Amino acid sequence: MKILPMVRGRRRSAQVAVACAAVVLAAAACSSGSSSGSAGSSGSSSPAAGGSSAASSAGGSATSGSVTWWASPITTSQPDPRVVLIDAFEKAYPGIKVNLQSAPTDTDTNRASLITTISGGASSPDVFMGDVIWPAQFGKAGLAVPLSQYLPASYWAAFAPGLVQGATYNGQVYGSPLFEDQGFLYYRKDLLAKEHLAVPATWPELEADAVKIKAAGLVKYGYVWQGASYEGLTCNFMEFLGSAGGSVLNSGMTSSTLSSPAGVQAASFMRSLITSGASPAAVTTFQEGQAMSAFASGQAAFLRNWDYGWSYSQTKSSPSAVVGEVGVSPLPSFAGQPSPGTSNIGGWNLYINPHSKNIAADLTFIKWMAGMDAQTILATQFSEIPTTTAVRDSAAVKAKNPVLAIVGQTRLIPRPAGTAAYAKVSQAIYTNINSMLSGAASPGSALSAASSQINSAVSSSGL
Repeated sequence: MKILPMVRGRRRSAQVAVACAAVVLAAAACSSGSSSGSAGSSGSSSPAAGGSSAASSAGGSATSGSVTWWASPITTSQPDPRVVLIDAFEKAYPGIKVNLQSAPTDTDTNRASLITTISGGASSPDVFMGDVIWPAQFGKAGLAVPLSQYLPASYWAAFAPGLVQGATYNGQVYGSPLFEDQGFLYYRKDLLAKEHLAVPATWPELEADAVKIKAAGLVKYGYVWQGASYEGLTCNFMEFLGSAGGSVLNSGMTSSTLSSPAGVQAASFMRSLITSGASPAAVTTFQEGQAMSAFASGQAAFLRNWDYGWSYSQTKSSPSAVVGEVGVSPLPSFAGQPSPGTSNIGGWNLYINPHSKNIAADLTFIKWMAGMDAQTILATQFSEIPTTTAVRDSAAVKAKNPVLAIVGQTRLIPRPAGTAAYAKVSQAIYTNINSMLSGAASPGSALSAASSQINSAVSSSGL
């Protein structure tokens, strides 16, 4: 069974750990800890070919030695995906021994532990699995190696569009995408058929369909999603904003662009979902669990959730009362915008500790994990969404389940994590948007307040 965090790619906060980590990270940002190098070699299963000179010029050997991999559990069931991946890697590279160091399941505790360890100069762990929103925070503080100084452009081109952008800070790529998650639209096939409705392709169509199905007395709620004041609301807002053609920050990550026509359209529509009755007023308190429960119990016609929504809804013991009645599709868009809409990126990257004594072996491990063998293992054995286009498009992966069958059709949008002030940027978004959803502020005033807070955050030298 998959671990179901509060937000895929960002598990629930441990506030004491975060406070301690912020102090350490701010101090670490004052020193230079990043590594340098040139384009690296590729292993037989790497996403793209490259020369071997760069990896051999990195510290250590590319084909021998040991790598300590810090990674939190990916599932709660057996076999452990981490162990399966390590066994397969060691068969491909018998000269490299990988030692698994199990990390905390709480993302913020995990982050705090890594910050303390790496900022203290420890050479272990060598490679760590980290959140997709960490690149700027770790990159600015010199707590991760800029991988793009070792790996060529051809390596990064193999990943699905949007993933590398989300792993980039200040022109350098710090995280190699391992597996990802994203938002999907889940819907009741039986209810759409009963009302003679097609799967909605635009957000206004979804709103109208949700109202109609609810008015027919078929469900208690039309559309449920994550509207509580927490990171998950930032993810949801990013999907509406991206679908409207908007953005949070300018290209230089120096000022807010929220108060734009696209921003107003996105925020106004989110509020209209509640005022029209398509979504319940209580959605302002919903996180993943509440939304999933409402849908799986048969109370809602539509649901926005991460990839685990499929397996949860199809497992009677979840509990689910809608087994066999659920469909999944990419998120809708707005009229006049590209279709489908944008899906926010969650998931996990691989990073290298800048103090590692064997960066060449670390690179070999990371490249293999991005290659055909590892990505296929993650997708076909554990139903994780692969990060490379070739594996996402493979017939074997598409046949695994309906979610994997449509990932190649989706459009990905990262959160604005290219700024080291991301935590404050996200907080500005979810607190003000939640206030707007609750009716305490208008869309325009909520966006204005969020923009002011964001501008203050990105102009500050601290985190």
